[in-house]
Amino acid sequence: MPTRNGAPLGAPCWIDLTTSDVDRAQDFYGTVFGWTFESAGPDYGGYINAAKNGHRVAGLMANNPEWQSPDNWATYFHTADINATASAVTAAGGTGCVDPMEVPAKGFMAVAADPSGAFFGLWQPLEHRGFEVLGEAGAPAWHQLTTHDYGAAIDFYRKVLGWHTEQVADTDGFRYTTASFDGQPLLGVMDGSGFLPEGVPSNWAIYFGAEDVDKTLQVIADNGGAVLREAEDTPYGRLAAAADPTGVIFNLSSLRS
Repeated sequence: MPTRNGAPLGAPCWIDLTTSDVDRAQDFYGTVFGWTFESAGPDYGGYINAAKNGHRVAGLMANNPEWQSPDNWATYFHTADINATASAVTAAGGTGCVDPMEVPAKGFMAVAADPSGAFFGLWQPLEHRGFEVLGEAGAPAWHQLTTHDYGAAIDFYRKVLGWHTEQVADTDGFRYTTASFDGQPLLGVMDGSGFLPEGVPSNWAIYFGAEDVDKTLQVIADNGGAVLREAEDTPYGRLAAAADPTGVIFNLSSLRS
């Protein structure tokens, strides 16, 4: 399993799950993806790091009812200067939701929303360099923004995170742009204006790698999750969508050759 010690600037570097049932989430994702878990301790609010074969892949934390926010997966992007990037967010029309703050010894984090309302995180690493496995079974394999305002979203992230993008499809039925880092495409932006229902905000989604998407869907269903979109072959691999026991949506992707 290839590992890495950091993400390129502007690229996804970490994911975490905010959940109303931390114990159940550990049981579920541990069974589905083979993750093991380690608490960061009381100094970090009980935050939990998940690992695949000993390599960090994600985080989990308890959802505080005072936040009045649904359980969710979040994607964080690597920045070398979180204060400058947070300022760039507002200058480009986004909104700061959680101001930059230090996570002692680990790094600096912030949470923001782009102009069409999609939430995302920023991470400036110190000791915590982010997920250490990418594109493998049980690890993040792809990140996708589905947005009500396709052109504006791409312009926003180019300005804020310095993305280098390529439009790979441009029809009324399918409009899609990818962003590459060190020559490797790591994320996509989909025009959702034709199918995102009114009231459903633009959103970032995570795809996890799976050796066998169909078998993984069965494990999900057998362990309290739900299959939202059955596996189907696409030009980008065999893909599916599912939800965990508290309703958080995530996706599966077959592994790229």
